Amino acid sequence: MKTLRTPDERFIDLVDWPFEPKYTSIQTEGIELRIHYVDEGPADGPLVLLMHGEPSWGYLYRKMIPLLVDAGCRVVVPDLPGFGRSDKPAECSDYSYDRIVRWMEAALIEQLQLDGITLFCQDWGGLIGLRLVAAHPDRFAAVMAANTGLPLGNTTPPQAFLDWQEFSQTVPEFPTSMILQGATETELSADELAAYDAPFPDESYKAGARILPTLVPTSPEDPARDSQVTAWEQLANFERPFLTAFSDRDPVTKGGEVVLQKKVAGAHGLDHPTIEGAGHFLQEDEPHQICRHLIALAGR
Repeated sequence: MKTLRTPDERFIDLVDWPFEPKYTSIQTEGIELRIHYVDEGPADGPLVLLMHGEPSWGYLYRKMIPLLVDAGCRVVVPDLPGFGRSDKPAECSDYSYDRIVRWMEAALIEQLQLDGITLFCQDWGGLIGLRLVAAHPDRFAAVMAANTGLPLGNTTPPQAFLDWQEFSQTVPEFPTSMILQGATETELSADELAAYDAPFPDESYKAGARILPTLVPTSPEDPARDSQVTAWEQLANFERPFLTAFSDRDPVTKGGEVVLQKKVAGAHGLDHPTIEGAGHFLQEDEPHQICRHLIALAGR
């Protein structure tokens, strides 16, 4: 496996991103894969883990990190392999759903030894994060799931998602920042758009960003199907607080919260908020709304 590492100078002086980079390394396919993360706030504060999706990186949480730290939380924000300052396997075939889950399990659970976690997960951050909750329920104190799910591939996806899959595989140049803007209600500045493009000096760095849309299970024959079924069996029995906080302006994940609320034991009887006035990337649009609920969930 060949990996690429975005030059550090690409991340100098990004707007609203003063956070010190930290790294851990895992072994895969006989090579070392370096994973970047941010770790802010008091070491003894409630641990909040923020997991991003596709094609964003930890920068998506720049508005939420200070709010959570000010509330006394320790905030950990990893970049998925292929994104942000993490190493990037160079071939689309290097990525699979199960493999990415394993990479993040190795980084967050085995290397960083995170425990007592309040998880906030969105998009692929949920597809991966919820698998970690299923596999290691005792390490998670609470979960907030937003615009995400744990698909089995047994229902027809919304047309908006099918269009997104086709676009990701056919567009000659994958327009990372424009994808973020297209699924965000807030108008991003030129500097913010540049920050979303920073991890990708050219198209060769975008294998993960390109392939992830095709790895979402959309049929019962999907190679991740068995792992998903097992994860659902475990997740259904998760009894600690499990809150959904889907936005009201995301056509791709609309209605997905109902499945989670019905199936996960810890979701029963909770008052699940809807994040008003937000698109798919609700962290950009309504960070204060999200953090109000997340801080309460973390017990601050």
